Amino acid sequence: MFKRKNTNSEAQVIASAISHSETSERNRVLQLSAVVGLSLMALVLPACTPGDTARDGDAQITTEEVTQDTQQLIGQTVTVRSDVDDQIGPNTFTISDSGLFGADPIVVVNATGTPFVLPTDIDADVQVTGEVQRFVLADIERQYNLGLDPAVYGEYENEPVIIAQSLALAPRAGDITDNPERYYGQTIAVQGEIDEVMANNSFTLQDGAWIGGQDLLVLKVGQPTTAIQDGQEVVVTGELRPMNVAEIQRDYNVTWDGEMQQRLEAEYQNRPVLIAEATYPLTQQNGGTRTTTP
Repeated sequence: MFKRKNTNSEAQVIASAISHSETSERNRVLQLSAVVGLSLMALVLPACTPGDTARDGDAQITTEEVTQDTQQLIGQTVTVRSDVDDQIGPNTFTISDSGLFGADPIVVVNATGTPFVLPTDIDADVQVTGEVQRFVLADIERQYNLGLDPAVYGEYENEPVIIAQSLALAPRAGDITDNPERYYGQTIAVQGEIDEVMANNSFTLQDGAWIGGQDLLVLKVGQPTTAIQDGQEVVVTGELRPMNVAEIQRDYNVTWDGEMQQRLEAEYQNRPVLIAEATYPLTQQNGGTRTTTP
């Protein structure tokens, strides 16, 4: 009896030790999982900081996707960067990807309430942000009263249309540095590669397709400080103006240290500077623009 009772006691102690060991091991696993999870969040969240995109919540897509996936995109707000195909009327034009053989044009209706002057250059692009719909002339006329002629727009009935809430010229960085006067005072959407991060609020863009061109200076005003890297391909939207260090500091309440101010005055005074409203990374270009979103 004594030996049996002692055996049971030993078994209870052993079982208790095993249970305690298993519990400790589970706790260690849970603690390790929590640490790993927090580490992954620390890596991922900075890339999704609000302000990285030009218009948070808008899908950045290609013209080809609009024509192929129209039904899935109905009612969604998208941003497309593309060639101007043809001007139909004062408030309407078509866009298409000139690089794709037989690409179908997409009608764009300017519903911004502000006239938009289309580029005359063959290679000039525009950036369009608006809602995807099917073109139904009666519905568009009832909502926007643009006086569209049925004889002209009949061929576009039930075809994809973007009702634009935002329109901007979309030159490359090399286009601007080669002819900045054309874009001064305008809101533009510029695609380029970050050549140098000069400060938290300043960097330069270069155009990889523009051999020998000058870099474009970009100043981020009123934006959260987001991670940008040399060599990153981005699209920047904002207003272009001539660089005057004293006026920029006064108008936008920005400061640079003495060394940076001297460099800006020596290298960029009276050259174009893009006052950025939004900066977002480009991940794909194929008749339009696809960008990362939060």
